[in-house]
Amino acid sequence: MENYLHIGGGKDGLSYPAPDDAETAQCPVVVTDKETYARSTLSLGDMSIVVYVHESMTVEQALDQLVEHYKAWAVKRPGGRRLFWRKEKSQK
Repeated sequence: MENYLHIGGGKDGLSYPAPDDAETAQCPVVVTDKETYARSTLSLGDMSIVVYVHESMTVEQALDQLVEHYKAWAVKRPGGRRLFWRKEKSQK
């Protein structure tokens, strides 16, 4: 089993193992409940990765969430975009 990125639900942004050919993955929540994630493929050009999207989300919502997480990461990382924007504003 390989680890795959899970989008949405309680496992959002985390990588958990799933069988390589599974169309869905169920992850435990607390003791008695489970969340279901559906397998999906993200591709750009000739590159692709497999992710698991929470059952409550559409593929479009999952992509929007990935973009928002990336934007937040880009701003908050050391030397990130926030510093660039401050420099740009101070030059005006």
